[in-house]
Amino acid sequence: MSNFQKFTIFCSFYKPHLALFTADMTCALMVAFIDLSFPMFTKWSIENLLTEGLWKFFFIFITGLLLLYVFRAMFVYFITYWGHSCGAFIEADIRNSIFKHIQTLSFSFFDSQRTGQLVGRVTTDLFDITELAHHGPEDLFIAGITLIGSFILIYSFRPEMALILLFFIPLIVLHIIGSRAGLLKTARTVKQKTGEILSSMESSISGFRVAAAFTNEEYEHKKFNDGNEDYKKSRIVYFKSMARFCCRTEFMTNVMNVIVLAAGGALIMKNKMTLTELITCNLFMASFLQPIRRLQNFVESYTVGIAGFTRYLELMSVKPDIADNKDAVEIDHINGVIEYKNVSFSYNKGKRVFAGINISIPKGSTLALVGPSGGGKTTLAALLPRFYEIIDGTITIDGVDIRKIKLKSLREKIGMVSQDVFLFASTIEDNIRYGKPDAAVEEIVDAAKKAEIHRDIMKMPDGYKTIVGERGVRLSGGQKQRIAIARIFLKNPPVLILDEATSALDSVTEIRIQAALEELSKGRTTLVIAHRLSTIRNAENIIVIDENGIREQGGHDSLIAANGVYAELYKAQNG
Repeated sequence: MSNFQKFTIFCSFYKPHLALFTADMTCALMVAFIDLSFPMFTKWSIENLLTEGLWKFFFIFITGLLLLYVFRAMFVYFITYWGHSCGAFIEADIRNSIFKHIQTLSFSFFDSQRTGQLVGRVTTDLFDITELAHHGPEDLFIAGITLIGSFILIYSFRPEMALILLFFIPLIVLHIIGSRAGLLKTARTVKQKTGEILSSMESSISGFRVAAAFTNEEYEHKKFNDGNEDYKKSRIVYFKSMARFCCRTEFMTNVMNVIVLAAGGALIMKNKMTLTELITCNLFMASFLQPIRRLQNFVESYTVGIAGFTRYLELMSVKPDIADNKDAVEIDHINGVIEYKNVSFSYNKGKRVFAGINISIPKGSTLALVGPSGGGKTTLAALLPRFYEIIDGTITIDGVDIRKIKLKSLREKIGMVSQDVFLFASTIEDNIRYGKPDAAVEEIVDAAKKAEIHRDIMKMPDGYKTIVGERGVRLSGGQKQRIAIARIFLKNPPVLILDEATSALDSVTEIRIQAALEELSKGRTTLVIAHRLSTIRNAENIIVIDENGIREQGGHDSLIAANGVYAELYKAQNG
């Protein structure tokens, strides 16, 4: 992507806040005009008031200057408050866009990404973008107006001094522009290292129980410290580059001040310049320091901000592997007739997980998938809601290819409980309500009762308002599983996918839940993945699948009678 395209995209975020941004720039313009006027007002007062002894008018003039600086303070307040607010609004817009985009990405994207890197792009990167969005245009605008205005005003009364500025200012500006590439490179490295250290922190904090169980705290600390050292070194390299940049800029600015003073002194000695004009030139030199520093600040905010914006664009350029087809339609109702026709799948176009799978699931029936781990059972089920995309074949619901159904519409009709239960760090009520965001409290309680978790909840001090903690850490495995099941009871979808849905339950609770799930499954098409074969005895069809594909299928009794793979698994589990 070209720099012009990046610039165009960056500018597009100002559009919703154009009125506020324009007001901010107008205030910045007024500040620049006031700063430029002070040296000229000083020159005029000395030449026309002080030398003539007009003391009364001089103090009236000073009062006017004070009033002018009152207005300047008001302009600065607006710039500081509303200018930063404009940056915050832009940051929120960018964060919304990136979060919305992340939600469209497929499972395969998250399989290859670290959470800390993504969090870094939505937090620290965007903060730097905000600083650039606010300070960047303001610094450039004020610096440009001040530099150009100062040159014009000095030229109006002393062209010789203006020529000195004309020599130095381009050198300083070229130095600032030339330093940008090196600073940008080091800033990008810092961004990368920041993402890595956030990933390390997220991983270590999430897995601290495992570290404690294996007494690997020192190992985790060393691993984190290594990442921290890399981050520190990258920051030091960046600061070193910034120091060289600032040092050279300050040196050129100071040399310019000395030469202006020397040139002015020489002109005074030759009676070609007055002392008042030299004082005015020096005041302009002092005012020059502010735009130069603003340009320095711009380069610093630009390097870190554009590095963050580049990472933002990289993420936004990732296209979802799975998206709605142009001819995709919404569906209001499905009967639940599901067919897998010659379905093949592989991760990242590598070795195929399975090929040529043909499965037919009649309306309202239950299909169970069993077999060894790694045989593709969970993957096969995940293809139905299009969490992954098949590479060959078709999957249909009621005869309609699922790729011709809008994703949101398709997934609304499918409920899923997996063995890896995820609970949000909120209340039990909020986690159950996730199955139906507009559900009433009575519906939530009813779903909890069906999932055999209501009594446990009522024993907790805060009942349904109990905070479950990060990933449900305050609950037992069985309680988390039952809350996940309650979500499905609340969602009440026509198609169910139960991936080891009762794996974390004790035998007594499992029996109660199994009965409730069977009740829920009546009239619904259900796909069950199970290791405990006792839980799927009543399934109309059982498929045994491994890395070689479908090995057997049929009812429980017929598979036992066949004395094949299923019978061996059943005997192994039952002694």
